[in-house]
Amino acid sequence: MLLQKIRTYNRLIVLAHSIFALPFALWGYVLGSIAAGFSWKKLFWVLVAVVSARTSAMAFNRYADRAWDAQNPRTRSREIPQGVVKPREALLLAVFSAFLFLIAAWMLSPLCAALVPVALTILLGYSYTKRFTALSHFVLGTALGLAPVGAYLAVTETFAIEPILIGLAVLLWVAGFDILYALQDITFDRQAGLYSIPAKYSEIFARRLALLCHLIATTLLAFIGFRLYPTHALYWIGWGLFTLFVFRQHWVARRVEAIDRAFFTHNGWASLLLSAFAITASLLPHL
Repeated sequence: MLLQKIRTYNRLIVLAHSIFALPFALWGYVLGSIAAGFSWKKLFWVLVAVVSARTSAMAFNRYADRAWDAQNPRTRSREIPQGVVKPREALLLAVFSAFLFLIAAWMLSPLCAALVPVALTILLGYSYTKRFTALSHFVLGTALGLAPVGAYLAVTETFAIEPILIGLAVLLWVAGFDILYALQDITFDRQAGLYSIPAKYSEIFARRLALLCHLIATTLLAFIGFRLYPTHALYWIGWGLFTLFVFRQHWVARRVEAIDRAFFTHNGWASLLLSAFAITASLLPHL
């Protein structure tokens, strides 16, 4: 019974989608560790912070969007519309995870704990942005872009340009693929009065904006490479694979029905490969 409940909650928050932000958080942590020293304890709490923050955001999003999800043909099979998870359970999971996030932040440093309200405002506030602005995609990107910045800050208690640039690249990468993802709901969003780039403008404008976001994101990551790894082949292999997967999704997503597959597979691999190669390139000179 307990195992079945855990599986249900796992489907509710789509835990596998942690693969988008978590690798970049680890990259930020490694850069911070090189500057301030490695700590297994801090690594543990960084992981707890990233997973709990994302869990809180996803559970709250499912709670906040439950009425829309019940009406949308694409989402009406989700756990809350189907009655598998009660709205109150999703809200309690969001609150518990937010509290765990606060504990993790406090264990990292008082500064991180003080910034928790800012982070939660973005993470939880995103769920309501689609009701009044088509820029919701960029709010989601900001939420995920906080991961490398926060992980670096957790170790060093200072800000630095490199993790901020990585966070900005993540912001644009996420916003781009979320704009593509929203193409699936363009008709429903217009009927329901919800805001998204595709619903407010057009499919062709949305595709072009998503492409522009990804062009800028990959350019930023190339700039980071020239700053941190100018002659390190490993980083450039990772950057090349990231770029390949990110832009290949535009080709796959030319058919709207294929967007779901492109969303997870291409972006999941892009995140994993770039971060893995970047982390390796960062660590090798110090081993």
